[in-house]
Amino acid sequence: MYAEERQRAILKQARQNGRVDVATLAAAFEITSETVRRDLTALERSGVVRRVHGGAIPVERLGIEQGLDARDAVMSAEKDRIALAALEQVPAEGAILLDAGTTVGRLANLIPADRELTVVTPSLPNAFALANRPGITLMLVGGRLRGHTMASVDSWALSALKDTYVDVAFIGANGLSVDRGLTTPDTAEAMVKRAAIASARRSVLLADHTKVCNDHFARFGELEDVDTLITDTGIDARMADEITRTGVKVIAV
Repeated sequence: MYAEERQRAILKQARQNGRVDVATLAAAFEITSETVRRDLTALERSGVVRRVHGGAIPVERLGIEQGLDARDAVMSAEKDRIALAALEQVPAEGAILLDAGTTVGRLANLIPADRELTVVTPSLPNAFALANRPGITLMLVGGRLRGHTMASVDSWALSALKDTYVDVAFIGANGLSVDRGLTTPDTAEAMVKRAAIASARRSVLLADHTKVCNDHFARFGELEDVDTLITDTGIDARMADEITRTGVKVIAV
């Protein structure tokens, strides 16, 4: 097993069990404790676990919400593939909504300059990416700017989205599961995401496989509220089948 594959397996186990310890991992993977510690250090540098004495804990269990730069560095290749697949869902003309989030942000960077689109977004990074493209009419949703995600939240944002109707909304999530639905750490972000889904004729969720079965504090919708999930091939096949049975189309790239 390659180091990257082993680290993904370690992270999955940490999220399922709430923590992992060095001795158990060494025995399970038949590797040395030093190799396990290097794997945990690599995962910590990626911002997905926090090292503790004898093992590690996934950051979501600690109530830690990573900033944009830290999150953007995690699952980078997978996010690029997801964004490229999502581009096929962008209409040649009409209105779309781009939610905040690092994967949706990559989609914003891919939208061609010659598309005749109205783009609604609460995200400053998305707005900066699209501001100078001649075919784009950019509608920036106002409100309180939340530093962790550089996105507008609270009542001003909700008021704007209440009177908005788009063809497709591209939504990000920190977690998703059949039982808990779509989740994110912050209640203000959750309200905006809920309003974004309600404003769209069709919603496409962009989420790499590490978000699956990874629940957070605030729920902003059920899985059935989105039409399509675009994820990567790391998603567990059984979980993909469960999600499909809720009526959501799953695209793994």
